[in-house]
Parts: sequence; structure tokens; C-alpha cells
Amino acid sequence: MRLENARRRVTPVNPAKLLAYGFAAVIAVGTVLLLLPLSTAPGRETDIMTALFTSTSAVCVTGLIVVDTGQHWSAFGQGVILGLIQIGGLGIMSMSTIIALVLGRKVTLRERLVIRESTNQLTMEGMVRLVHLVLAATLIFEVTGAVLLTARWIQDFPLGEAVWLGVFHSVSAFNNAGFSLFSESLKGYVADPAINLVVITLFVFGGIGFAVLAEVYQRFFHGERRFSLHAKIVLSVSGILLLLATVVVFAMELSNPETLGGLSGSGKVFGSFFTAATPRTAGFNTLPTGSLRHSTLLFIVLLMFVGGSSGSTAGGIKTTTFFAIAVAVKATIQGRGDAEAFHRRMSSSIVNQALTIVTLAALVVIMVTLTLLMTEGAELVDCLFEAMSAFGTVGLSTGMTPDLSGAGRALITATMFIGRLGPLTLALALGQDSRRRVTYRNPREDIMIG
Repeated sequence: MRLENARRRVTPVNPAKLLAYGFAAVIAVGTVLLLLPLSTAPGRETDIMTALFTSTSAVCVTGLIVVDTGQHWSAFGQGVILGLIQIGGLGIMSMSTIIALVLGRKVTLRERLVIRESTNQLTMEGMVRLVHLVLAATLIFEVTGAVLLTARWIQDFPLGEAVWLGVFHSVSAFNNAGFSLFSESLKGYVADPAINLVVITLFVFGGIGFAVLAEVYQRFFHGERRFSLHAKIVLSVSGILLLLATVVVFAMELSNPETLGGLSGSGKVFGSFFTAATPRTAGFNTLPTGSLRHSTLLFIVLLMFVGGSSGSTAGGIKTTTFFAIAVAVKATIQGRGDAEAFHRRMSSSIVNQALTIVTLAALVVIMVTLTLLMTEGAELVDCLFEAMSAFGTVGLSTGMTPDLSGAGRALITATMFIGRLGPLTLALALGQDSRRRVTYRNPREDIMIG
């Protein structure tokens, strides 16, 4: 009996399952809070599906909405949404660790394991230090963004309203949530340099990842000589995609009178830059998404699929996953056995994991798109865009989100949850807690492919 109890005590924890339970619990609490009459604006009513959808979208930092955030919810309800965004952006375990540190409690091994899982770190070294960094970076960016946005909006609104707008949009932007208190997101500020630069800076840095932010800080303020391979990939891919996307959007939409065509020169530049950056899971928009050309929408779908970077507030398959697959394809074409980048070799296990993530993600998006086509009767491009936006936790929509059926809302809610956890993490969470180690290898036999 003692031996059996001892074995139970040392049973390895499944970090993925605990992470999934944590997100589900916060979503449930958020749903209950949003159902309170105090959360709804006078004259409005909230049903359970609306509350669940909104809570999931906030915790999963997506930004898809079925009701107008600024009009449907009271100040208390908006505060609940903002709190859910902050918890979802920082991560469940990062928040619990911060609370534990404030209370003076020691962080356990189990908690460190889950922190590693939630932040996609390779080792458990420096987990508590990473949480300190997450908190510091979040406070610096969000407070600075709130001050700058308030300074801009105080020109158009009373002081109290300007402060709330600044705080809400700063937190939403840095956490790549995309929730806005304006009925048309930020379309009224398409040519405004202050709003564009502040909001873009917030969600770009929020989507880079806290570990990379730490390396950038060490490099420029403490004289570190080199970046890690991870940081090099994240910074390079993010920069290239942002520049390429800006040029592509500008070229595709320049003659579209409903988007860039009717704007001034600066409006065209800011509109292209913002539209190129926001699919990296930010969710805000300054151009009417539903008026974009189908070619532009398809290009944005590809950007949403890649998403941001590992260990950040962004979604998607992540820039490092995309890069690993691209490098592996290049190595295969060149007849080389190893995937290499920046004079470093990637292990086959990393490439296999990247391939698994891409495959699972593609399957999820395809299945959701097919189901939406059956339940909503909408156009293929709209269903694909909605499915990818939900999975990538982006929050952009061509306009079909408020009109989703009950089945459609339930499907998109589940897709946002899968996208925030990641398909691989969710698969591990659904798997067995104790997986037997295979101590043998089967005989090898090749097959014909291609």
C-alpha cells in the first residue's frame, strides 16, 4: 500500500492537460461574470452563448465579437473583458506564478513544468526569472501605450473617457487581442500617425515573444555579443513578413476605391502597413476587411496561419515553425540531410514537431471551414477567413461573426480555444498522462512518395 501511494505521488504531471484545464476554468468564470446584469449596458440582454463566445474570445486573445463591445457591455462588463484579455495574454500559469511570488509562496516543480509548456520554452532553466520578465515587459509596454493613446484621444474625448480608451486599447493591442471600444475598430484613424504607430508597436512587440524581448534588451543594454538561433529566426522572419506583406497589400488594394483607393498618400501607406501587420494575430483593422479583394483576403489568410512567435501573446503556427518547415524543404531539395540556418543545425525532432503542428493546424482549419459551409451557407472565402481568424486567434472578420448560427458560434468558440492552446498541446492534453517508453525499433522498410 505504501509503495502504491508513493507511485501515485511521483506520477508525472501532464502540463498540457493542466494548461487546458486552466484556460477552460478562466473562460467559465468569465462567462458567469458576463452573464451578470451588472455586465450588460441598460436596455441590452446577454444570453449564455454570447457570454461564452465573448469570454472565450477574450481569454484566447482573439477579438472576434458577436455584439458591439463598446455598446453592449457596461463599464463593468468591459472591465471583465479587459481582465480576461490580460489573463489570457500573460498565460494562466504566469498569472498564478505572479500571485504566488507576491504572496511569498515558493513555485513548485509542477508549476515550473506548466510554465515551460505555456511559454514554449526548451528547458526549465530560469522559469521564475522569465515570469518576472513577462510582468516587467507587460507593465512597461501597456503603461507607455496607455499614456500615449490617452494623450491622443484626450483631443477628441473627455479626460475620463480618453483614459479608459487608452488603457483598454493598450492592453488589447499588446496582448494581440483586437478588442476595441469603437464600433468599427480603428477605421476612423486609418491615416492617424499616432494611433497607427502606437498600436502597431504594441502588437508587434507583443507578438515577438518575451524571451526574444529579453535577448534584445541584453544585446543593446548589457553588451551581449550574439542572439540565439531562436531570436535570429523570430526577428528575421517577422521583419521580412511585415515588409513583404506591406508591399503586397499596397499593390493589391491601391486601385480599390473601397479601401486604399480613396485615401490620401499617408493614408495609403498607414493603411497598407497596418493591414499587413494586424494578421499576425492583432485583430484590429483600419481598412474595412469585408471590402478587401479576394486575393488580399487569401494572402491575409496565409499570414494568419503563420501568426506570431513562440512564447508571445500571438497565435498561429508561429514564425519559428514556418521557418523550420521552409528550411527542411530547402535541405531536401538540395539533397542535404540536415536542416540548417545561421550556421546552426536543427534536430530532426524539431522539424518533425513543426511538421506535426502544421499538419494538425491545416486539418483543423479545413474541418472548421467545411462545417461552416454546411451550417452557415456563406461563401467559401468568408468561411475560410473566419475559420483561420479563429484558429490563429486573430479576430479579423469579413462580417459574418455577428450573424453566426448557434452551431457556428459553438464551432468558432471551440476553434478559438484550440488555437490558443495550440493543436499539438491540445493533442497532448487529450492523450494519456503516462506514455510508455518504447524500448525497441521495428525493421525499416521504405515506401514510394511524390
